[in-house]
Amino acid sequence: MNKLTCFELTIQDHIAHLVLNRPDALNTLDMVFWRELDEVLQQLHQGNQARVLVMSSTGKHFSAGMSLEVFGASVSMDDQSAEGRAAIADMLAGLQSTFTRIENLRIPVIVALQGGCIGGAVDMVTAACLRYASSDAFFCIQEINIGMVADVGTLQRLPKLMPMAVVKELAYTGRRLSADKALHYGLVNEVLPDAASALATAMQAAKEIASKPPVAIWGTKQALHYAQDHSTEDALKQMGWLQSGIWSNAHVKEAITAFQAKRSAAFPDLAPLKSFHD
Repeated sequence: MNKLTCFELTIQDHIAHLVLNRPDALNTLDMVFWRELDEVLQQLHQGNQARVLVMSSTGKHFSAGMSLEVFGASVSMDDQSAEGRAAIADMLAGLQSTFTRIENLRIPVIVALQGGCIGGAVDMVTAACLRYASSDAFFCIQEINIGMVADVGTLQRLPKLMPMAVVKELAYTGRRLSADKALHYGLVNEVLPDAASALATAMQAAKEIASKPPVAIWGTKQALHYAQDHSTEDALKQMGWLQSGIWSNAHVKEAITAFQAKRSAAFPDLAPLKSFHD
């Protein structure tokens, strides 16, 4: 992978840690951000070094959202013709697909937040599995405040995490949602005193996840995501097919034996993926 300019990536003890690292720019999402994030997620999805991904940030805010340059020279948003407007739809599909990679990553994704999580950053973190926030964190669907509709995932994912009436209030008004209220409504898993505590809690959760059988974690994520958009009956059928495909007597035996011996269990990594383009 090329050297990253918007992020720092480390992988240690099966935990990938991706840090947004442009605090002077409030970790805004410019076009380099999108390209690098897409590249990192693809690497993590195809590789098998990491069993969980933690995303965190630097500086005062987790992210101030989309960089203003995206609406300027970086991207053409031609509203003067039907053809230009049609091209906007395809461009948005590309941006949406990057955050969908977070949701579809074959390992769990945990986010540690501090300060503002604004605009496009809300789109991003709603695609993660778990969210831990510092007490000063807040969320804002900023798009309505700059004359547009949130279009990269917030309006589609947030109603699955919070009551619809609350989502509508935030989306219509552009008001800030505090960390405490985000906890109350179920958007975040826990509120911690500061950014360091939020990251430590996220890393502890990652450590616990990394100690489990990776294929069982993979299966659990598949089942939960399927159940979210399907009936209970359909989800139960899918669960039967999924379990029959990944069941391992050896994994169950190892987990029980390790528990009884009071030692750490040892499980194989997921198989690395190869695409037809490689």
